[in-house]
Amino acid sequence: MKQYLQYITDRLFLLPLVLLPHHALSRGVHAVARSKNRWLSQRLIRTLCSHYKIDLSIVERPELDEYASFNDFFTRTLNTYARPIAGGEQTLISPVDGVVSQSGAINRETIFQAKGHCFNLTSLLGGGAERARPFIDGQFATIYLSPRDYHRIHMPLEGTLREMVYIPGRLYPVNNPSTRTVPGLFARNERVVALFDTPAGPMAMILVGALFVGSIETVWQGEITPPNRRYIQVWKYGENNPVTLKRGEEMGRFNMGSTVILLFGKEAITSLEPVKSRAPLRMGEAIGETRHSSSQK
Repeated sequence: MKQYLQYITDRLFLLPLVLLPHHALSRGVHAVARSKNRWLSQRLIRTLCSHYKIDLSIVERPELDEYASFNDFFTRTLNTYARPIAGGEQTLISPVDGVVSQSGAINRETIFQAKGHCFNLTSLLGGGAERARPFIDGQFATIYLSPRDYHRIHMPLEGTLREMVYIPGRLYPVNNPSTRTVPGLFARNERVVALFDTPAGPMAMILVGALFVGSIETVWQGEITPPNRRYIQVWKYGENNPVTLKRGEEMGRFNMGSTVILLFGKEAITSLEPVKSRAPLRMGEAIGETRHSSSQK
């Protein structure tokens, strides 16, 4: 009975979201978040801090008056000591602050989303079989960021960027009711895929957009979305435009809360422990160990 009531509640929550103009609303939030109107921006910032009890003692700029816009605060930097990096070069670290939605083994191309729902590996990565092949029967971790979290995204391992893919899609919320009710949610939402070569072999970082997520940015390309495009767009990287980032180095950021999905090849990671579903994480915490040496293969 409890599960049935949960199902009905989730459906009622989701029904109006299906009909909403996702991208138009998110563009509106994008504009408001970057407004330099002091009254508006300060009101939004202070409301966020009060509602989510944000710890300002670890923020690089703790005085709220120093922020020019809501987005300036939302993508705030932290003190250098706030997020220590665990372990050595073979230690896999969490790329973000958040909670673990799911983690574990990829069953051929099937990735677990939530009870009753999975999504497809090839679809998640934009449809290329060659792009998906290194991750078949591999391992994954899905980490959700709430509005209270630190929203910069860091490298879980040292890596050299090989390819970036923008994939258009909807902007469903990525919270619990949505993951329980929208089939293939993460392979339907707009997203940016970054493919790296690392000491543990190929690694994919998928930055998933969501309702009211005003932008997805990377440090090497800047703001990827908006604008929202109709077609998949691919960027290749190599000797002429190399991008190599160290473990713990910033690689991107979100505006508003969303989700990061990590993909690794088969047996690349010895274990994703102590990652447990719904377990809170801080950027830099150990979430596994690689099987490879610290030199890239």
